[in-house]
Amino acid sequence: MKTAQPYTHPMNLFPQKIKEEGIVVFDNVRDLPTGDKPLVSTDYVICIGHRGHIELMYDNISDYSEQHTVGVIFPNHSLRKVSVTDDYLATLIIVEASVLKDPMLQIINQMRYRYEPHPNVRLDKHKYKMITSVVEGMREIKRLDLPDRRMLMTRLLDFFLRLLSRYREGKLNESHSDNKVSTRFHNCLAQHFREHRDVGFYAAQACLSSKHFSAIIKQETGHTAAYWIHRQVIVEAKMLLHMRHDLTVQAISDMLGFDEQATFSRYFRRETGLSPSAFRNNNRT
Repeated sequence: MKTAQPYTHPMNLFPQKIKEEGIVVFDNVRDLPTGDKPLVSTDYVICIGHRGHIELMYDNISDYSEQHTVGVIFPNHSLRKVSVTDDYLATLIIVEASVLKDPMLQIINQMRYRYEPHPNVRLDKHKYKMITSVVEGMREIKRLDLPDRRMLMTRLLDFFLRLLSRYREGKLNESHSDNKVSTRFHNCLAQHFREHRDVGFYAAQACLSSKHFSAIIKQETGHTAAYWIHRQVIVEAKMLLHMRHDLTVQAISDMLGFDEQATFSRYFRRETGLSPSAFRNNNRT
C-alpha cells in the first residue's frame, strides 16, 4: 500500500520559475505555501477556487476561497489559514511585481481600490467557465513554448483581469461597499473620464463640495480624487499608445477627449515625463 506523499506547495518548489517567467500558473493547489503560518507575498496572487473551501484571515478580516471564487491578492497583505476542507482545490496565477511595469497591466493598479478591501468575487457557472478558459490559454502558451511567450501571457492576463472586473460590477457581494463615496466615484470615473477631468464634476455627482469630496476620497482610498482622475486617463493613454499602433497620437488624443493634440501631449508629459511619441517608441513589442 502506497503512503501519501507530503504536500509541497508549488510556490515553495518553484520560486526561481516565478522570478524568471514573471507570470506563472500553478494547478492543484490545496493550501497556503506557509501552512498555518501567515503568508505575506511580495507578488500578486490570483486564486481560482475549483472545489472545497478554505477559510482565511485576510489581514484582520475573515475571508474565504471556495468553488467558483476568484481572489486578487495585492502584495504585502497577510493571509492566515483558519481551516481547509480535504477536497479544497485551486489554481494560482502568480504575477511577479516587476511585471507590472508593462503598460498593458496598469489595469491591476486601477483594481486596487476595489479589490484590496475585499479580494474575492463569486462567479456563476458560466462566468467561471469563461475565466478558466482564459487560464487554459495561458497553459497552452506554456505547453507549446511559443515565441514571445511572456508578451502573450501578459496579454491574456490583461484580458483575464478586465473580464473579472466586468463580472464583479454589480455583484451582490459588494453591496456592503456600494454606499462608499469612493466606490461611486470610481464607477462614475470609468464612465466619464474622457469628458471630465475636474474634481468638481465628480463632487457634484456625489452632491458634495469639492473640498469635502476630496477629503472623503483621500480617507477611503489613500489618494486624492485628482490622483485617481489622472491615473485613469494616463492608464488608458498608455494602453492605447502601446497596443493601438494603427492609431495616430492625434486620434488617441481625440478618443481621450482632449481639444488639441498639443494639450494631450503636455498632459501626458507632465504625468509621465515623456511625450506620447517617445513613450510609444520606448514600448514597442
